[in-house]
Formats: sequence, structure tokens, C-alpha cells
Amino acid sequence: MNNNYIYVELAAALLMLPMGARGGNDTGFNTPGDIVIADQFNNQVIEVDSKTHATLWHFGNGSFTPGPQSVVGPNDAERVGSLTLISGTGIPPNTPPCPNLVTGCPDNRVILVDRQGQIVWQYGMAGVAGSGHNQLNTPVCSVLLPNFNVLITDQGNARIIEVNFAKQIVWTYDVGLNNPNSAELLANGDILIADENNNRVIEVNRNKQIVQTLTAGGSLSGVAFASRLPNGDTLITDSNHSRIVEVDSKDNVVSQYFTNTDPNSNPSPLPTRAVRLQNGNTLISDQFNDRVIEINPSMQVVFTQGMENVPGKGNNLLNAPYDAKVVGDYTGLTPPPDE
Repeated sequence: MNNNYIYVELAAALLMLPMGARGGNDTGFNTPGDIVIADQFNNQVIEVDSKTHATLWHFGNGSFTPGPQSVVGPNDAERVGSLTLISGTGIPPNTPPCPNLVTGCPDNRVILVDRQGQIVWQYGMAGVAGSGHNQLNTPVCSVLLPNFNVLITDQGNARIIEVNFAKQIVWTYDVGLNNPNSAELLANGDILIADENNNRVIEVNRNKQIVQTLTAGGSLSGVAFASRLPNGDTLITDSNHSRIVEVDSKDNVVSQYFTNTDPNSNPSPLPTRAVRLQNGNTLISDQFNDRVIEINPSMQVVFTQGMENVPGKGNNLLNAPYDAKVVGDYTGLTPPPDE
């Protein structure tokens, strides 16, 4: 697809008016307050109404083969204007429900999808793992930057890359990472990285120097996600401990929440994302509890999408949701160009 067309398409999507007025024949698509969920093992990304739990939009036909209408094992999704940025991570070997337990079900694409479910831009080749031009290996997170480039956490290649719409890599960080799981651009221009299997969050500058390391006092295990909050604290998903933890700039624990304390919980739900919302609540992707929950500052659950520890597909059911974000709310996250 012509590169200039991509910029025009994206600019039009970001400037699209009005944004999500309900009523008439409008399905409610892209209404602020809706939740976009990467429903990992259902091979789909959905937008749901936070009040009725109804699915308003979806991409992915459920296939375990990546293609024009399918995405396999999405780990990350974010609404940018009227487009949806999706990381097609794939499902590794020995992981049901992938039908091929020997080789797994790869995807290896980052895609921008329009409202009609058409892919308008793609980086990576469907089902092909690699590190060369236009190749990825298990992309787990992607962020549209204010300069219209895309920041990709290329986990299998142990690197963070910034690519433009011409599919050129313009920046790479690949120093000592071990299974990186997310990357965010900070307001100061640095990159915040969840270095999962090194059990740390690092902030690196554009000269590839580490300027801060956070470990919650050495207590982290399996860092699935990190974001920098407006007050300077860092919100971390401590997956192996089923914990969401907030630390200050000196690495002191400010607050923590465990997702496995309910009697109906999976003993080890391995939550994968936690994002702070404008209202002060925290939205958590509680992966193997098969739910997305919102907790208030008093650590009370005020919203749940999905049935706890009940995987499924259909009305108010999820299967290992990996990521959830609220439409129009980028608190702590990298804001897209329109913000």
C-alpha cells in the first residue's frame, strides 16, 4: 500500500468527527469509556460497552492462521483515532488452544486495522519469524508515537524497535534484554521497558543508556508491563506474583493489589496489563482468571468483564485476555499524535 496513503488514512482517522456518539444506527463504536480488549486465546480484539458488557466491534475471525481477517494470540491492542493498533503475537508450542502443540501458532505481525476490519498497515510477515527487514519474532506490544512511527516490543528478538510507515527501522534497543514484554515512550523522550525475565523495569535514553532501574526492592518476578504515572510513580504488572504494584522514583512500594485472593480465582492467574485511568482507578487484564477488572483506589473491584476463571467466547466471556485499555484514556501511556 502506498506510504502516503497510510499517512492520509491515519490522519483522517485521528481527526474523525464526531467520536462515538451513540444513537440511530451507530453501534457505539469508538465511544470514550468503551474498553478495547486483546482477547488472546479467542484470537480476536473486541471493543465492549463498559455499562452493558456488549461487544460493539471486533477484529479476528478466530482462525489460528494469520491472514487479512484474522489475528493469532493478540497480546496488545490500542485505539488510535478510529484505527486499532494490534500486536499479533501468536501462541507458543505446548499451549492450548493452539491446535499445533509442536510448532505453535505464530502470527508475528503488528497491524493497523480500520473500523471495517481492513488492515491498512502491517509490519512483519504472517506466520514468519525473523529479524530482517519487515520481520518480527513474537511482537508483544506496539505503540503509535507522536511522530507517527511505531514502537514495537519484539520479544523473540530481545529488542525494542522503532519503525516508520515505510517499514524502516530508525532506532533499536537490544542491550541485555531478556524476554521484554512492553515499551512506552516517556514525556522526556526516554523509553520505559518491562524487561520481563530480568525481573526489572528500565528507563533508557535515546543514546541507549540505562538511566533508571526499578525492581520494587528486588521483589519482582515476570514483569509483564510498566507505565509511568503523572505523579512520577511507575505502575508495574508483577505477573508471576499475580500482583499489580506501584513504586515511586526511589523504588519504594507505594501500593499493591493481588488478583488471586478470591476463592474462585485461578491460583496463578498471571495478570499481564495494568493501566491507570483518568478517574484514578486501575484497569487490569487478569489473564488466566479470564477477566478484565477495574479496581478503585480502595482496592475494590468496581467493574468486571468476563467470568472469573471461566474461559469462553460469547456474551461477557473472555479467554486469557492479555490487554485492555479504555478508549480515549491514555493516562500513563504514550499518547498518540492526536493527543
